[in-house]
Amino acid sequence: MDNIQLIKTGDGSSSLLNVALNETYHSTHGAIQESNHVFIKNGLQFFVEKNQPSSVSIFEVGFGTGLNALLSLLFSSQTKIKIDYTSVEAFPIDSETASQLNYSSILPGDQTKSYFKQLHEIEWDSKIKVIDNFSLLKRKISIQDLAFGASELDIVFFDAFAPAKQPEMWELPILEKVIKSLKPNGLFVTYCAQGQLKRNLKSLGLVVESLPGPPGKREMVRAIK
Repeated sequence: MDNIQLIKTGDGSSSLLNVALNETYHSTHGAIQESNHVFIKNGLQFFVEKNQPSSVSIFEVGFGTGLNALLSLLFSSQTKIKIDYTSVEAFPIDSETASQLNYSSILPGDQTKSYFKQLHEIEWDSKIKVIDNFSLLKRKISIQDLAFGASELDIVFFDAFAPAKQPEMWELPILEKVIKSLKPNGLFVTYCAQGQLKRNLKSLGLVVESLPGPPGKREMVRAIK
């Protein structure tokens, strides 16, 4: 892909640089440690410990490298929590680029490499069971064109490019559409701690928390409906 370059981040894990936007897919301080801190520890793990569910529905804005999906799958495998994972990506990376990402050589598990390969290779717009407790539906569509049901999601991983690079993804109409899809007590979690984002989330009725960010970032945001 002409506009995409492979990079190595501070924890040794891969990420990608979108040359056109001059924006990386993850923190340059560490892709795996950022995703684990923001989306797993302060998102999925927090939700499970707080609510003790037997199943969790996750919607991710920005499938990207597939790292958040892989970490969620590994969490499901370890905890036996059933996860229905839906992710939207208008501009997916190609299989050759995906094959150069080194997550499966860093993360534990004999099956991690095959899981990651499968996450990228399964067809778009079809819900596929990857392991017994984890199913994935990838939608190749822009979030602007995606229809949401009301109160159907437990967690939203909002992992779009930063507001300075992709402002249309963070505007109130998009956030409102996503928040309407959350169940009561549902969770919105993102690496972004922009003041306008917090104000928008509060205006939509969410309880907004500013939490310590991953290494290299002061804050992140978690919001509860």
